[in-house]
Amino acid sequence: MSAKGQARTGLTELHLAVLLFGGTALFSRLIPLSALNITLLRCVIAAIVLALLVKLSRQRLRLLRGKDYLIALLLGVIVSLHWVTYFAAMQLSSVAIGMIAFFTYPVMTVLVEPWFTGSRLHLRDLVSGLAVLLGVILLIPEPSLGNDVTLGILVGIISAILFTARNLLHKRYFTAYSGQQAMFYQTAVAVLVLAPWHSLDAGDISNQTWGLLLLLGVVFTAAPHALFTSALRYLSAKTVGLVSCLQPFYGAMLAWLLLDESLMLTTAIGGTLVVATALFETSQSHKSQAPKKNLG
Repeated sequence: MSAKGQARTGLTELHLAVLLFGGTALFSRLIPLSALNITLLRCVIAAIVLALLVKLSRQRLRLLRGKDYLIALLLGVIVSLHWVTYFAAMQLSSVAIGMIAFFTYPVMTVLVEPWFTGSRLHLRDLVSGLAVLLGVILLIPEPSLGNDVTLGILVGIISAILFTARNLLHKRYFTAYSGQQAMFYQTAVAVLVLAPWHSLDAGDISNQTWGLLLLLGVVFTAAPHALFTSALRYLSAKTVGLVSCLQPFYGAMLAWLLLDESLMLTTAIGGTLVVATALFETSQSHKSQAPKKNLG
């Protein structure tokens, strides 16, 4: 396949992966279970499928070093808390608002990463942070945690903080492993973390709910991670980052089409501020990381 064909294939895989990631949010409304129970069953199914994908691709499940198991444990704990708060945010508010609150994480990453790398924080990053803060403020219907939407926004921001921490720790300590290997361990650990807290009786779950859980675990969790990993082979990190910022848009559109969720004007404006800032910061981040041309 030519380089152009590979890029086209990678872009198709990436958009499909991001669309499926956006569609994940719908299950917070479609599955009649708590956020914790949805996350637990999702992780059980995804861990099994990811283990099969690792074996089919002839990778090894065992980690290279003993200390990597401790890192995998930490990442799994963070992921389990991130997914529970991710679903809870949308159950409390709406798919669109929950996803917009969660998507403050690209700017959080830009603001926090200098503490990990020792790099300098730029004025534009502080301006981006203020723009995201303004966008989130526009989402808030009233400054009271007694309002479910406001509480959902707060929980969504907590989810973003956890996701930011997971990404920075993964980048620093766990990049030796493929996406399937890394997600297998994180979903498996999440099962162990969440299992003692569940309130499930398998006999009370309807066949329709089991079908939705299988769809969530296989098509909307394992599959997009595999597609995302495959797309990384053909596309630049900048392209991947920019397309990933479409996730809230895809999620909001799917919720509008399938769940009949409407968007208030303030939500649309606030969401546009958050997503536009995420796009800007992703673009600037990759420009700064690109190797400079030799002008001599």
